[in-house]
Amino acid sequence: MISVERKKVTVAGFMKKKGGRIAMLSVYEYITAVLADRAGVDAVLVGDSLGMTMLGYGTTLPVTMEEMLCHVKAAARAKTSALLIADMPFMSFQVSPEEAVRNAGRMLKEGGAEAVKIEGGSCMAKTVEALAAAKIPVMGHIGLTPQAVHKFGGYKVQGRTAEAAKALVEDARCLESAGCFAVVLEGIPYEVAREITESVSIPTIGIGAGPHCDGQVLVGHDVLGLVEGRTPRFVRRYADLKAAVLEAFTRYVDDVRKGDFPGLEESYGNAQDDKD
Repeated sequence: MISVERKKVTVAGFMKKKGGRIAMLSVYEYITAVLADRAGVDAVLVGDSLGMTMLGYGTTLPVTMEEMLCHVKAAARAKTSALLIADMPFMSFQVSPEEAVRNAGRMLKEGGAEAVKIEGGSCMAKTVEALAAAKIPVMGHIGLTPQAVHKFGGYKVQGRTAEAAKALVEDARCLESAGCFAVVLEGIPYEVAREITESVSIPTIGIGAGPHCDGQVLVGHDVLGLVEGRTPRFVRRYADLKAAVLEAFTRYVDDVRKGDFPGLEESYGNAQDDKD
């Protein structure tokens, strides 16, 4: 497939996609950021889910600012046409709006991100306002927020009752008023996601929130079939790279042990016509 040069997606341009079909992928380093961009995604999210997919943690909670910055920098080197968004890790923004601005500023200044994402609803309004005042674009995230896994007692769908659904709608409106340019809706019933989408003028990005959002995001490792264990209901796998990688690695090990690799064609000799 030949990639076509695209116009850079800015925050302002992203907001204009409200009512469209926004495609976003969560990836964690240079190569996958390049490939996601060539595929035509509107935004690349360096998610704190890298704690599980890249670092082997059981949750997103142990992920540090330094770990996030390392991966954001790597993705930024891809110089994508897609908008580059960095997740703010647990306890990097919750203590105070001032600390949130300081850490988010590092994501832009040191990491090369063009926006940040924070979890939480109305309780994060002052933090969003502070970020917006500092000219740091911020994407909200409500519903099943992974950093609140212990509060929820696991990764459970949110907003199932009328009261809880109403609270999510108010959260989205509050985040919009505070200055968010978009909001992720995770793990909520599709009827609630539709109501939220119709209630705000900023784009909604769904993950496990049904088809009525303005866009969708999935973890790149899930799309590629690289993740161990149970696949969430909302994931659609487009490849089974885990099996392909395992087969390739197994064949390599077998070839080394049988003495089939390397062959002379993969070795250097003294002939003058050898080419590196």
